[in-house]
Amino acid sequence: MDPVVIPILLAALVVVFLVSSSVRVVPQARRYNIERFGRYRRTLQPGLNFVLPVADRVNTKLDVREQVYSSDPRPVITEDNLVVNIDTVLYYQITDPRKAAYEVSDYLQAIDQLTVTTLRNVIGGMDLEETLTSREEINARLRSVLDDATGKWGIRVNRVEIKAIDPPHSIKEAMEKQMRAERDKRAAILHAEGERQAKILTAEGTKQKDILEAQGAQQAMILRADGEAQAVERVFQAVHRNNADPKILAYKYLETLPHLAKSDNNTFWVIPGELTEAVRTVTTAFGDKSAPGVPQAVEANAAATDARQAPADGQQAVPEKTGAPELAAAPTPALDAVAAAVEAAKGADAAVSEAKAEAEAASSPTPPKVNTPKPADE
Repeated sequence: MDPVVIPILLAALVVVFLVSSSVRVVPQARRYNIERFGRYRRTLQPGLNFVLPVADRVNTKLDVREQVYSSDPRPVITEDNLVVNIDTVLYYQITDPRKAAYEVSDYLQAIDQLTVTTLRNVIGGMDLEETLTSREEINARLRSVLDDATGKWGIRVNRVEIKAIDPPHSIKEAMEKQMRAERDKRAAILHAEGERQAKILTAEGTKQKDILEAQGAQQAMILRADGEAQAVERVFQAVHRNNADPKILAYKYLETLPHLAKSDNNTFWVIPGELTEAVRTVTTAFGDKSAPGVPQAVEANAAATDARQAPADGQQAVPEKTGAPELAAAPTPALDAVAAAVEAAKGADAAVSEAKAEAEAASSPTPPKVNTPKPADE
């Protein structure tokens, strides 16, 4: 080989090495910190960059995109002395690569420790119930403290979220019992409300039913009363239009009296005072229609007797026979009507006396002796 070729090849290799060492291609969303002889020189931006070979070197490569860091569960004591394990999720972004590389040795560990310390300070002033229900407040306070502390490290904390809060097992059981009791309470309240509403609706339905039944009964009674009134009015008009005889009315009156004693609950019944007049009217109807009445018939009978006893002109008076008077062979129709009326009146008076005696016997402990009145002819 030619001795001149070897130095040329060596020189070409040196040039290639220097060129490759002086060119740096930085990807998007990446930042490279360059040190020259061990001292920070500059931060390379995305794209093609040139550096001094051998003198400049890349110290750190940082990702400036928003990143997520999830910490391990850490025990935290609440205000009511309960130990809970809390997991947090941290969203952060590197804003200054130089500070992130030279201001803190391990920014992730620093953020984790600062998060735990701040979390213990915040949770220490809350009880368990408030801790479980105040996540937004805890997140806001954590973000405020971490953002202030990590600003000088070239890191911005965008969001801090509590991923899980795990109380002790006994506390979990107590909370489950409490929640079960609350659910049972709500179920009992809803059941009671349902029963109350059902009873109210049932009562309203019963009320409406009673009202409708009462209205129906009222309408039925009104219609029945109107029908009876129309019937009575028609009977009244028919009686007056046909000019009914008082004797027929008296007969109907006597015909209605037996219906008064048909009820089984009646222990006595009262005979009205108009019975004698009705009987007299009926007997008059079956007697002589030309007879003026009972008193006039009696007077006519007395006059006839006097006429028979008086002596004729020019004859000697016949002495009156002692004893019962001689009855006529054939009584006149007027006298028969009078006798029937008298007998009917006596029977009515006897019936009234017997009814009064039975009423007094039913009302007194020892029934008194009833004396039946004897007929007048005895």
